[in-house]
Amino acid sequence: MRTSSTIRTRRTSKKTARVAAALAAGALTLSLTACGGDDGNGSGDNGSQGGGDKETSATVTLPELDGESLSVAAVWTGTEQKNFKKVLAEFEKLTGAKVTFVPAQDPIINFLGSKIAGGAPPDVAMLPQPGAIKQAVDKGWAKPLGAEATKELGENYSQGWQDIGKVGGKQYGVYYKAANKSLIWYNAQVFENAGATEPKTWDELLTTARTVYDSGVTPFSVGGADGWTLTDWFENVYLSQAGPEKYDQLAQHEIKWTDPSVKKALTTLAEIWGKKDYVAGGATGALQTEFPASVTQTFTGGDQPKAGMVYEGDFAQVNIGETKAKIGTDAKVFPFPAVGGTAPVVSGGDAAVILKDSKAAQALATWLASPDAAAIQAKLGGFLSPNRNLDTSAYPNEVQKKIAEALIAAGDDFRFDMSDQAPQAFGGTPGKGEWKTLQDFLKNPKDVAGAASKLEADAAAAYGG
Repeated sequence: MRTSSTIRTRRTSKKTARVAAALAAGALTLSLTACGGDDGNGSGDNGSQGGGDKETSATVTLPELDGESLSVAAVWTGTEQKNFKKVLAEFEKLTGAKVTFVPAQDPIINFLGSKIAGGAPPDVAMLPQPGAIKQAVDKGWAKPLGAEATKELGENYSQGWQDIGKVGGKQYGVYYKAANKSLIWYNAQVFENAGATEPKTWDELLTTARTVYDSGVTPFSVGGADGWTLTDWFENVYLSQAGPEKYDQLAQHEIKWTDPSVKKALTTLAEIWGKKDYVAGGATGALQTEFPASVTQTFTGGDQPKAGMVYEGDFAQVNIGETKAKIGTDAKVFPFPAVGGTAPVVSGGDAAVILKDSKAAQALATWLASPDAAAIQAKLGGFLSPNRNLDTSAYPNEVQKKIAEALIAAGDDFRFDMSDQAPQAFGGTPGKGEWKTLQDFLKNPKDVAGAASKLEADAAAAYGG
């Protein structure tokens, strides 16, 4: 998720580019730090087992698929992959089909292209961006959802989440997994020792950071080795500061990256990125730190971790679960503070897209659109579903439950991750475009004009002028 990185292609519909801005003003104002639950780290076997007892109950109607086999490709690794395999295992029990998980590499569109060229595409792929779905359709790879999958999707998803899986008016994607990418997780013991409080505005965040710093702990952990984390930082600042209209315009490259609003957002980011000793390991250390490590190093080392806070989405719970920290007690979270008038919420997601049209592939898409499938992974932690008929009691702790309730409460009023809407060359390729320029800016946050100019040059080339 990923909430991470892969191919990005320009969207043509602004409606489908919205992400839950209402979350910030509404349900996310609920306390996200309620004591609760376990650490959200699921356990169990490492894969689906095939066949098995088909007596398992489900509310969704699935066909008998004895003897059928299919494969599902996704970039998910570690606990995320293990937990998804449990969802696939339940599908096997219900239908008799055999499902193979195919580990994919980023960018997944390139991975799929090589598989298709070799004559061995997976039946279904989990695509992390709306642009990836569009590119798969444009290349003739993706197949529309059938009647049963479309019906299940319509019953369980708001129109907005259906729309972002559409291309040319046809439904291609089931957004099985969502992400709230506007959260800052913190080490509760560090805050307690420092006397720090949860901020609601950017200025308050700077004050909190100073309080943590004065207590002897570096304020922020940044996973700068993964450029997508830096684009997420920028998007949150920009959405709150510049507003949703300009966010949409910049996402479609209808305004330039040299626009004053972009420079203002970069200048704001520099208030943290450019502050001496505010980032664990400095810029050099951050650029060598991948996202998982940026999370775990915030919650290991007792009350003297490498950093007191780490920014990223709800999916960070998977990595927190790899430490001894308990979510809701040791590891707490607050919404990304308001930089402008309204706190931002940026969302992302992973959609199931059919590449080989078959009864089994359509059945799997139908299953993934159901609350039954979502409930399996929800209870394991580190997962957020846009399925509005999923009972939120399935989530393993109060923190995750409130984040999920906030997502559903937003309905269709949302903004999707900006870099996920951009062409791959600009918004989704390691060492290039926005990822590379923001990594360079992390190293030299004084060069606001240079960063904006480079962003615009790369965007113009990627968008075609």
